[in-house]
Amino acid sequence: MFMSAMPAGSETLHHHARRMAGRDPREAHRGVTPLEPLFDLMFVVSFGLAASQLAHAMAEGHYATALIGFAFASFCICWAWVNFSWFASTYDTDDWIFRLVTMVQMIGVLVLALGLPRMFASIEHGGHLDNSVMVLGYVIMRIAIVFQWLRAGRQDLSRRRACVTYAVAISIAQIGWVALILLDLPFVVTLVLASFLAVVELAGPLIAEHRSGGTPWHAHHIVERHGLFAIIALGEGVVGTLATLSAVIEEQGWIMDAALVCLTGIGSPSSSPGSSRWSSRPISASRCCLRSN
Repeated sequence: MFMSAMPAGSETLHHHARRMAGRDPREAHRGVTPLEPLFDLMFVVSFGLAASQLAHAMAEGHYATALIGFAFASFCICWAWVNFSWFASTYDTDDWIFRLVTMVQMIGVLVLALGLPRMFASIEHGGHLDNSVMVLGYVIMRIAIVFQWLRAGRQDLSRRRACVTYAVAISIAQIGWVALILLDLPFVVTLVLASFLAVVELAGPLIAEHRSGGTPWHAHHIVERHGLFAIIALGEGVVGTLATLSAVIEEQGWIMDAALVCLTGIGSPSSSPGSSRWSSRPISASRCCLRSN
């Protein structure tokens, strides 16, 4: 065979299509691939926009808008990252198909980021929650990730049930988000239904891992991925702190409030025990007990 005749390092450079058979969960010294930090950079934009919108709303005194909007944005951003990262920990073949589909997901992340200002504005003005652009970004990402799970299910017969469960759960949740936009319900009703859909999102991995056979995710790799993602989130929190601090100083000058904002924004992340490792874990709580049985 041509592939077997090549030197050991040549195969990794050519990125030929490979069968998704599942990564070895006990693979030694498995680290982050170059593609994964590139994917994470897309979330720098998302967190930056969310932090800027948070700072603007706080400076204007719209605290409810700031907190609700940032909480919703954080869930959407983090869950988009979780969907990719846990799949990659299980089935990252690093072939040209995987890379191309990941690029599609990156486009979806950028579209998601573009929808954040509109979502914050809709909360501020009341009436209804306008997350249509964010959902469009998710549709792009979900088409890509469902393709990945179905590809894995077709090529990894021993875990087909779990892969199909993931694909079905993601599709059902996404249909729900699209329906929520089309119904154009009042803000409070939309928020309640959005919370229900968030539960559906979290339930999908739990069902797939516990009742459908599970997937061979790599514990060391996923911990490292969450740690790097936490660094990104904390870094963008510093950006948000700087924006808020600038707004306070511009409006009120160098007062005690400015010092408190700086101390809280910079001091809290750096003093949190284990923050670099665990800060992003709550958003993927449904996966934390995957192998508890």
